[in-house]
Amino acid sequence: MSGRRRTAAVLVLLAAVLAGSAVAGLALGPVRIAPGKVLAILWGGPGAGRGGFASIVWDVRMPRVLLGAVVGAGLAVAGAVLQALVRNALADPFLLGASSGASAGAVLVLVLGVGAGAAAGLPLAAFAGSLVALVAVYALARRGATMTTGRLVLAGVAVQYVLSALTSLVLVLSAHPDQIRSVLFWTLGGLGGARWDELALPTAALLAGTGLLVTLARPLDLLLAGEEGARTLGLDTGRFRAAVLVLVSLVIGVLVACSGAIGFVGLMVPHAARMVVGAGHRVLLPVCALAGAVFLTLADLLARTAAAPEEIPVGVVTALAGGPFFLWMLRRSTRGEGVAG
Repeated sequence: MSGRRRTAAVLVLLAAVLAGSAVAGLALGPVRIAPGKVLAILWGGPGAGRGGFASIVWDVRMPRVLLGAVVGAGLAVAGAVLQALVRNALADPFLLGASSGASAGAVLVLVLGVGAGAAAGLPLAAFAGSLVALVAVYALARRGATMTTGRLVLAGVAVQYVLSALTSLVLVLSAHPDQIRSVLFWTLGGLGGARWDELALPTAALLAGTGLLVTLARPLDLLLAGEEGARTLGLDTGRFRAAVLVLVSLVIGVLVACSGAIGFVGLMVPHAARMVVGAGHRVLLPVCALAGAVFLTLADLLARTAAAPEEIPVGVVTALAGGPFFLWMLRRSTRGEGVAG
């Protein structure tokens, strides 16, 4: 099978799996709805009535399923791009502190009320936190022209600890103890608060960000292959890396502002996608988007149903899957390298 046909087949298969995952997400929960009934409700459209099952599907579950797909797609794309920017297989929005930085910025707005009155206050604060965290990790991990896995992981862990301490400090100083539930949401991640009126911004960030990044596929390929080679071919690596970091931070910030910090999606999905379609970003990024949407949709379904009627934060589910995967990747990456770099 040729490369194009294989890519097309993978995209069609992922789209079909995503559709099936979405139907499952709409059907399963505390109130179970037969898949046939779900399809009939979807066929009738949102204006066909809001009573009974139709209200559950359209008003409660549909926004959650869509937000899960958008956030999963965005985190997977961001992870693939970050791995190219830092040329490290362990790069991930969560592990590099970007998600923690976005959460810290969002918590500052929620608890202290700084900029909370503005519609864009929460996403802007999350974007600023994400960007600061990524820049800090990159600066701490880089020594001269080299960056090893050990330094990158240690820098990410250090920045995450600092940001977690900042979040805890803000909570302790808060005059409203009941806000601890909101802070736990930002640190563990969750899609339970999804609403129709909050879907437009993350969807726009995903589509615009992924579209721009796909147009940058060739320089991303050059950077992943080697910085010296990229410079030889005319790429201003410093300026390019800075611009893409800002773009990725913006996407991560908007997504985390809607879902909280959800880890390991951007680590696992790009690796799985590369094993199927290779490392070329023009193909890799769309595949990552669809695969990430499938992964988080299914993870959220598991979070809602595994301990029903109680709900597990989806970030806990992704961490349970991603933690062992990260340890396996770390063992492979540091073999013969040494953690200290």
